[in-house]
Amino acid sequence: MSAKGQKKKSSRKFKTYKDQEPQSPVKAKKYLGQHFLKDEEIAGKIANTLELNGYRNVLEIGPGTGVMTKYLLQRDIALVAMDIDEESIVYLNHSFPLEHSKLLSGDKNFKVVQADFLNYDLAQLFGDEPFGITGNFPYNISTQIVFKLLEWRDQVPEFSGMFQKEVAQRICEKEGSKTYGILSVLVQAFYDATYLFTVHPEVFDPPPKVQSGVLRLVRKEDPSLDCDVKLFFRVVKTAFNQRRKTLRNSLKVFELSDNLKEDAIFDRRPEQLSVAEFIALTNKIAHDTL
Repeated sequence: MSAKGQKKKSSRKFKTYKDQEPQSPVKAKKYLGQHFLKDEEIAGKIANTLELNGYRNVLEIGPGTGVMTKYLLQRDIALVAMDIDEESIVYLNHSFPLEHSKLLSGDKNFKVVQADFLNYDLAQLFGDEPFGITGNFPYNISTQIVFKLLEWRDQVPEFSGMFQKEVAQRICEKEGSKTYGILSVLVQAFYDATYLFTVHPEVFDPPPKVQSGVLRLVRKEDPSLDCDVKLFFRVVKTAFNQRRKTLRNSLKVFELSDNLKEDAIFDRRPEQLSVAEFIALTNKIAHDTL
């Protein structure tokens, strides 16, 4: 989905930090897939992507040197910054509050948590309250972050952040494209996905070998599916595991009846089906009788 036709661009303004000398208080670690954003304007733009409609709890994943954190703190939110890197945690708990004391004055709700997002029980952060998620996501776990988002979709009305460009585009892609796949269908079943803008390698330290892309996901007004959700996930994943084959061949594991296999939908390949058609396909399989 393109950014065209979206709501008028927000006029929200941030205090910028361009006049400050660039600092590298935390060293990027290759094994963690870290590429620290150093462009202040882009950091502010990403922090501005969350619309915060109906919620104020926000989880920032991978804050690193806090370049986005300081812009998020200019908004009226309760912010949790989560990182697995101990060096980042030490910096955010000690040096960062001293450098940005005005941002943290008063009753600003800000918490730093050292944890692995993929293995963390998010109920410990906000209970059963809704929360948004944003961040400059490590590329080596970005798809896993999205799958965990889907597990918590009932509490996450909005999600934004930076991925490898190809991954961000794939998530937002529509049927008929060669890059349309599992992530596209599963995410778009529950969220409206918008690719916002591209970010070039030179604004990172160290620069990645690929371009990056920023997206926003906004949960649909009615995120419930008119089918068995577990079966829907299984059908989508099984179909795309052999994406070059027709559905008649890729879905053999479901032991479909001869009568159902005659349905014209099984002559098609998975990338040709919209989300609505995958829901319809799931219902056909659920009600199939041998």
